[in-house]
Amino acid sequence: MGRLLLDAHVVIWWDTGSPALGGAAKKAIQHADAVYVSAASEWEVTIKTSLGKIRIDRTILDAVQDAGFEPLPVSFQHAHMVGQLKPIHKDPFDRLLIAAALVEGLTLVTADVRVAQYGVNVIDARR
Repeated sequence: MGRLLLDAHVVIWWDTGSPALGGAAKKAIQHADAVYVSAASEWEVTIKTSLGKIRIDRTILDAVQDAGFEPLPVSFQHAHMVGQLKPIHKDPFDRLLIAAALVEGLTLVTADVRVAQYGVNVIDARR
C-alpha cells in the first residue's frame, strides 16, 4: 500500500478513535507498508499545548509507539528542502512535513489537501 507520513492531527485522530478520520484514510494506514510520524509533529503539538491552543492526553511519541508507527527524525535534507518550496503554504510545521514527504518519497496523510500543490502525494484524512 505504500509508505505514509501522518500529519499531527491524523495521529491524534487515530489515537483517540476520532470519527474525523475517514474510513479510506484508516484503511490506508492499516494496510500501509510503513507509517511514519515526524518529530516535527511532536514539536508542533507541544508548542500548541503549551500555548493552550489544544489539549491532548498524552504525547505524540507515546501514541506513535503504541500504534507501532515509525518515528521520523527531522534531517538536514528535510530542513534544506523547506527552503526549496514555493511560498504556497505558510505553516512552518506543514512545510517541514511536505519537505520530509518529498525527500523520503512518502505519501502525506492530512486533512489539509492544499499541500498537494507541492507535488507531494496526499491522502485526504477526512475521507
